[in-house]
Amino acid sequence: MMFTVKLSEQAEKDLRSIYEYIAYDLQSPDNALGQLNHLQDMILSLENMPKRYRRYEKEPWQSRELRIVPVDNYIVLYIPDIETATVTIIRVAYGGQDIDRLLASTQANSKR
Repeated sequence: MMFTVKLSEQAEKDLRSIYEYIAYDLQSPDNALGQLNHLQDMILSLENMPKRYRRYEKEPWQSRELRIVPVDNYIVLYIPDIETATVTIIRVAYGGQDIDRLLASTQANSKR
């Protein structure tokens, strides 16, 4: 079964921020493009078998089937929905961040 992959508005902002940080702050546009391509390739690969990565272990996200896939120094947080055959990318973030805090802010922003 093929899934449709959708990026949340926040995930799009995350990808843009990652690119801008590497390209402008670190002054490495070639590396920024390479990293962005690598993240996008992994995201698109979720069209097939999206449940192959581990579930996030804390509520309320665990019951929502939130999953985490590492990509280099980053993580992609996503929710697969079997019924609609859709994968929604929630966030893309630096792997060293506090994931609980990141998700708390994501949840708070989604309620606005």
